[in-house]
Amino acid sequence: METSSRLVGSMETPRALVLRAPGTNCDLETAYALELAGASTTLLHVGRLADGAVSLRDFQIFVVPGGFSYGDDLGSAKVFANEIELRLHDELAAFVDRGGLVLGICNGFQVLVRAGLLPRPSAGQRVSLLPNESGRFECRWIHMRVADGNPCIFTRGIERLELAVAHGEGKLLVPPGAEGDIVPVLHYTDPDGRRAGYPHNPNGSYMDIAGLTDPSGHIFGLMPHPERFVRSSQHPGWTASQEASGVGQGLEIFLNAVRYARGLA
Repeated sequence: METSSRLVGSMETPRALVLRAPGTNCDLETAYALELAGASTTLLHVGRLADGAVSLRDFQIFVVPGGFSYGDDLGSAKVFANEIELRLHDELAAFVDRGGLVLGICNGFQVLVRAGLLPRPSAGQRVSLLPNESGRFECRWIHMRVADGNPCIFTRGIERLELAVAHGEGKLLVPPGAEGDIVPVLHYTDPDGRRAGYPHNPNGSYMDIAGLTDPSGHIFGLMPHPERFVRSSQHPGWTASQEASGVGQGLEIFLNAVRYARGLA
């Protein structure tokens, strides 16, 4: 994919857009994580972007944060995804073609999947995120390993991660014939880095996948929440490590995005 200098490397401080909708509840934390990583961040309601009040041409990073958009009343992220697919498809496609980065976290990952942006843009919805096999809302810390050789810009230089999950519908379902579309980025593991079943895989996801990217590596969706671990004191074991002032592992995902947008990668 060709990248335009207008999007990548043309600004000392990259600009990030965090899109919200009724029911979104992780937007402030996500904006804070991006600001901490060095981006200038704008919080925006999806309606203002769809109406043209703001243009994606002014941003290098686009994020759909977690929460329960529109109450998930028609299924997780269904309404939010429809808005993006029907009202923002062309603008978002042009944004990615210019080299922009797209991140979807938890409900945002569900949005990207339902809108057909993952696993391959413009291919329509090819996979699904279904209710957890446990039949319960899973809210706890989990371990992950980064998939070897994946092109994802957001996970460059990262081998292992420990982040929090908080979802009721995170089971990745890949129907027959769609396996070739999948580019895994993160796999759920046990604390030793070995792929394992429940409870290490909190939802029963296909191939223990916690996150996907598109073939270009510019679009990344994951169920765990990196914005909830940008400071070491956010980890439940921080008192034992006595590193309250340190950096949390999730911040590296946002730092990678900002580094790329500055043209430093």
